[in-house]
Amino acid sequence: MTIYAYVLLTVNAGSERKVCQKISEYDEVLEVNELYGEYDIAIRVRVDDLSQLDDLITYKIRSNPNVLLTYTMIIARQHKRLKEPTLTT
Repeated sequence: MTIYAYVLLTVNAGSERKVCQKISEYDEVLEVNELYGEYDIAIRVRVDDLSQLDDLITYKIRSNPNVLLTYTMIIARQHKRLKEPTLTT
């Protein structure tokens, strides 16, 4: 069973881009977005099960000393998915 989730992060001021670069390296991470507002970074992840989600958040994301807070929202049902843009040359 594939699980999709959004994870919102609060990080140390000035570390946003460094954290985004590191998180972008993880295979489970589909999107990384730097934000203005209450949270600094939003990521969308795909994992095989809740155990893999727990490992990603606990051992990869939260172990980063610049990550202060994570807020995870597991997607219950997807009603519309963004279509990938078609590249033209």
